[in-house]
Amino acid sequence: MNGALEGVRIIDVSRVLAGPFCSMILGDLGADVIKIEHHESGDETRGWGPPFAEGESAYYLCANRNKQSMTLNLKSEEGKEIFRKLVASGDIVIQNFKTGTLGKLGLGYEDLKEINPKLIMASITGFGLTGPYKDLPGYDYIIQAMSGLMSITGEKDGSPVKVGVAIADILTGLYTCIGILSALHHRDKLGEGQEIDISLMDCQVSSLVNVASNYLFSGLTPERMGNQHPNIVPYQTFGTSDGELVVAVGNDDQFRRFSTVIGRPDLAEQEQFKHNEKRLQNKEELIPIIEDSLRGKTKKEWKRLFDDAGIPNGPINDIAEMFEDPQIIARGMLVSMEHPTIEDLKVTGSPLNLSKTPVTMRKHPPLYGEHTDSILAEIGYSPDQISKFKENKII
Repeated sequence: MNGALEGVRIIDVSRVLAGPFCSMILGDLGADVIKIEHHESGDETRGWGPPFAEGESAYYLCANRNKQSMTLNLKSEEGKEIFRKLVASGDIVIQNFKTGTLGKLGLGYEDLKEINPKLIMASITGFGLTGPYKDLPGYDYIIQAMSGLMSITGEKDGSPVKVGVAIADILTGLYTCIGILSALHHRDKLGEGQEIDISLMDCQVSSLVNVASNYLFSGLTPERMGNQHPNIVPYQTFGTSDGELVVAVGNDDQFRRFSTVIGRPDLAEQEQFKHNEKRLQNKEELIPIIEDSLRGKTKKEWKRLFDDAGIPNGPINDIAEMFEDPQIIARGMLVSMEHPTIEDLKVTGSPLNLSKTPVTMRKHPPLYGEHTDSILAEIGYSPDQISKFKENKII
């Protein structure tokens, strides 16, 4: 068995990151993913570089393994008919066109469910299919700004800062996976498909979790706190003799052990620091004391001492250091794949470790249109018809 989703066919007409990231996860789990790309330009991320490897952009390669690629002109009548044939034999459509685009082409959910009543369509947009912003384009950066995320990211006295990766896209991809798997379960019970309306904005707002809850309960607008935590102290970065590390003291018992390790057991006995609520109130006094205590040893020395005492901590690794970490290597989070043009293609692994149906890296990120002919042949088109499609710029 290739995976938990073996036998599930996904028609993916999404581009860039949120949709492709979602379909890659489902592909890792065994689904058959057909990536449909524009017949002239393909997924935009194919050109998002450098870096490139043998003409393939690193950006594209990060989110497109375990897929087949075919090109298709969805504005042509022949292209629409091909798409409908694919949908008739498929289970899921993932799309991230602007609201209403597929509907105008006669390929919206209401149209396609007439062909396949069991169809599940995941429609990813910036702001959703309803509401005053439904027709606006949505990009990760814009969503990070409008959702409030940037207002709480960065140093207290600095400017708002975006997260270093397209986190709104990634979260939306994950939420879309959850929605699709839920819809598949519903379909298994009742035999009916449905449309999933999911937006980057909604997903990013949902991810604000305790910060949003703090505002809703207190009425106080959260502010940027840099590397500090709004509810827990000490829970931040600290300098050592050779760099910075993160210390995350999550409860009073940990604080007692932490105080002993840094040579200040008296801190845990002082009334203003004994409990987290008091530490939060008196952090301006406590933090400098801890900073002074940590300057006397290296990151490695403190890590060993904190690990032995059960104090959550970790050095601030760069990406190169992260991929060299023995834990990352042991967990299979760095994977080598075969590729027709790239020698020793390396990609990040999957965090999904299923004991009975493990994920597999079966297919390299496809070349542009690599499987167009074979997919068309599979759904009944002859070599002559495929040649004519090429001549008429249908594929």
